Amino acid sequence: MKEFLEKIFSGIAPIAIVYPLSLLGILIVSVGLLRRYLTTRIRDTDARYYARKYITFFGYALGILILGSVLSERISKFTVVFGVAGAGVAFALQEIIASIAGWAAVSFSSFYRIGDRVQLGGIKGDVIDIGVLRTTIMECGEWVKSDLYTGRIVRVANSFVFKEPVYNYSGDFPFLWDEITVPVKHGSDHALARTILEQAARDTVGKHIPSARKSWDEMVTKYRIEDAQIEPTVTLVVTDNWLEFSIRYVVDFKKRRLVKDRLFTLILDEFAKTGGRVSIASTTVHLVGAPAIDVRLQQPPLPEKRL
Repeated sequence: MKEFLEKIFSGIAPIAIVYPLSLLGILIVSVGLLRRYLTTRIRDTDARYYARKYITFFGYALGILILGSVLSERISKFTVVFGVAGAGVAFALQEIIASIAGWAAVSFSSFYRIGDRVQLGGIKGDVIDIGVLRTTIMECGEWVKSDLYTGRIVRVANSFVFKEPVYNYSGDFPFLWDEITVPVKHGSDHALARTILEQAARDTVGKHIPSARKSWDEMVTKYRIEDAQIEPTVTLVVTDNWLEFSIRYVVDFKKRRLVKDRLFTLILDEFAKTGGRVSIASTTVHLVGAPAIDVRLQQPPLPEKRL
């Protein structure tokens, strides 16, 4: 190894090494100061994140150019050696190379972006950083119901974009279809119940409809996909226990739990105003009939009287 380095650096004047190293030192300090300056000056979270990323990327690029300018002539003499060594390194580091390829695919395609909610490598959460080797995710779900954060930060290798499906909850269409089921007691006014549910859905999610329609029209233009129902819909299924109403609606991907809470609260309030015409059903047990029970009481014998 020593002889190899001596062959590379032999014939290079000290000034030819000191000057590029000085430039590297200045570059590292400048990048660090600029990143710190942006952290304190830029208030917008997205703008600050991307600015720091771009500065770091260009810093690495300039550093590689500086080193290449010093060693380009010498390294060219050992292209065969580097080719053989590179094949062995590529085999040993194939997972790292796959992660770098995954980073390139994510950076220049629409797999996901910062802020998207995804499921990657079996982990669901919001993407908070995309590195060269790993994607950092703020986890959702697990022991916490619905889509709330657990507080765990998970780093997933970028190579998973080639190994497993990537579920993006907020890619080209930043809305989800969600559904709730409302059981209504038999004998209730089903027409009034439907009217209440439709009005509750419009009042709760109606503000999302124009933006959802616009996003969906862009999806139809971009992909081979049919049109879909964006407005809330209410459907009814009659079961043995109750009238089962289902409300299907579009909702912002980060507000599913909040919207469900508002919907159920509004529905219960409106049902209470009907004076019993519409009531929430619950599981009950109705005994249709029971066999006759024959109960016989046997009187004990009287004690004998002695004279």
